[in-house]
Amino acid sequence: MPVMKGLLAPQNTFLDTIATRFDGTHSNFLLGNAQGHRGYPIVYCSDGFCELTGFGRTEVMQKNCSCHFLYGSGTSEQVSQGVEKALESKEEYQAEVQFYKKNGSSFWCLLDIMPIKNEKGEMVLFLFSFKDITETKDKSHHSSRTDELISEFLCSHSLICASLPQDMFEKPSLPEYKVAAVQKSRFILLHYSVSKALWDWMILLATFYVAVTVPYNVCFTAYSDLETAGRSTIVSDIAVEMLFILDIILNFRTTYVSQSGQVVYEPRSICLHYATTWFFVDLVAALPFDLLYAFNITVTSLVHLLKTVRLLRLLRLLHKLDRYSQYSAMVLTLLMSMFALLAHWMACIWYIIGRKEMETNANGAWDIGWLHELGRRLDKPYFNSTVGGPSVRSAYIASLYFTLSSLTSVGFGNVCANTDAEKIFSICTMLIGALMHAVVFGNVTAIIQRMYSRRSLYHTRMKDLKDFIRVHRLPQQLKQRMLEYFQTTWSVNNGIDVNELLHDFPDELRADIAMHLNKDILQLPVFDGASRGCLRSLSLHIKTTFCTPGEYLIRQGDALQANYFVCSGSLEVLKDNMVLAILGKGDLIGSDLPGQNHVIKTNADVKALTYCDLQYISMKGLSDVLELYTEYASIFTTDIHLNLTYNLREGSETEVRLSLNTHTVFTCIVNQKHSLSLSKLSHQN
Repeated sequence: MPVMKGLLAPQNTFLDTIATRFDGTHSNFLLGNAQGHRGYPIVYCSDGFCELTGFGRTEVMQKNCSCHFLYGSGTSEQVSQGVEKALESKEEYQAEVQFYKKNGSSFWCLLDIMPIKNEKGEMVLFLFSFKDITETKDKSHHSSRTDELISEFLCSHSLICASLPQDMFEKPSLPEYKVAAVQKSRFILLHYSVSKALWDWMILLATFYVAVTVPYNVCFTAYSDLETAGRSTIVSDIAVEMLFILDIILNFRTTYVSQSGQVVYEPRSICLHYATTWFFVDLVAALPFDLLYAFNITVTSLVHLLKTVRLLRLLRLLHKLDRYSQYSAMVLTLLMSMFALLAHWMACIWYIIGRKEMETNANGAWDIGWLHELGRRLDKPYFNSTVGGPSVRSAYIASLYFTLSSLTSVGFGNVCANTDAEKIFSICTMLIGALMHAVVFGNVTAIIQRMYSRRSLYHTRMKDLKDFIRVHRLPQQLKQRMLEYFQTTWSVNNGIDVNELLHDFPDELRADIAMHLNKDILQLPVFDGASRGCLRSLSLHIKTTFCTPGEYLIRQGDALQANYFVCSGSLEVLKDNMVLAILGKGDLIGSDLPGQNHVIKTNADVKALTYCDLQYISMKGLSDVLELYTEYASIFTTDIHLNLTYNLREGSETEVRLSLNTHTVFTCIVNQKHSLSLSKLSHQN
């Protein structure tokens, strides 16, 4: 049973993990580069930090993570030296420090510095945590005596702690900065696994069993030996009930694909998703009515009537029909099965009509119903209207024969309608048969093409892609990247080419649609000064793209073709395998406009850490729009530097700042080596 697997590539979810871990306590944190020869620049700052300090993200990025821009007259020199020492020695550090916001107001915070390692055990990042303790600090000024007692207690407590195992007081381990494998409980069932596919086939067969037996038992069992008929299928009925109950349990532990295409492994999310979708339907369909036999309770036709709620399981089947749509033979089989199932249900109704006609006219003067005619032809007539007659098996076969002949043609006539009720039902059957015959048999090819044309196009393109990979013998890693990119982009746009779709629409309408589709990037501060006409022109040049984990969006030294806006996911900016910046949702990366006939070369690599959705506007398109709106061009040229999270242009202020930091550190190292050499010479003399 083919299903959509979802996005399965391992991702570097470090940024999401850190943000989630701090959520609910204090989401004020910075990430700094721990590779010292770059001057410890800030590579990421949280929204909480920006709200706490008043600084914008673009103002903070690439500054030294020692946070000198927060220092003021009240900042302790001892704390400043402690921070510098912790950065140089790559050690943890914690202190209470007085910082100053952008507006000059002071605040107290608990500063916590924690080194972050990669999968090789190398220190690559510093995590700076800022917890606002201003209110607590203000209260502490009125309880100095209490502080003295607490300090005495802490001194004695530290002596006790020294004798205890060290690991009792260690902080919870921080996540590593690496591509992490998917963490899945051993009790979570993958929705695309072979075992789940086999289980789904078993549930499908059980659903068809219920759809056949429940109407039969409701209509025919009531007129046979109840004890014998009821217990003849008791084993199979209870087995089906157990299957449905077990299926409910498994659904609470089965992964699913979210709307964004991600595979959800978290047990709590799985339970909530199932409980809000199909749980109620499955629960009602799994009620164990057949356990009444186990307690020797008399089973009447009412119990069989209650079992009709199990037909709700057919809703699940209709929901999953698209899984079979890529196979024409499977589609035809399912259509024929549904046609036969409809004939079976109508045969049950046809038999009930005949029995009710006999019971209504039980005085013996009425013997023209189809059951009386069948009894006379089989030499098994009815006595006193309801006694005797053909067996239930013969009556069911005759009913099914009549409904199938009526649905597929006009009937042969050996089983015919005689009473008014039978004739009305026959008319309804013929009308339904004409519709089913035209829809199912007359237009099967048209139905498949109309209902599954998009999916057929998907499988055609997927087959072409696989043939291309096989012919050119591409390596497995490259093959996986191509397949994931194709599947993901298809899930986003469903194979619809937006430009082709909107080509015939008027420019006014296309511009309005483009502004709606690209409203996130157009809400950036850099576009605040643009007129509506300018924004409409810009929106027509904005495109979307997608990156998988580990994919390089930009390579160092390449010509920069566009400015990119991160809609979702996270990326890292690398130079010489050093992390210069980590980009998240809402960040803008690229460059200012080049000069006339000038090509911008990038100064770093940009690599995706997770699945990323991006919007971008080409440099050429941006230049064309600014040439039309010259009054906004000067504003854009000035503001773009303030809105770029990282400037990729060679020779930009960001790169110069990094080069100066590198040069400063290098000079310090050279000076230290020179001083050591002089001291050794003087000592020898």
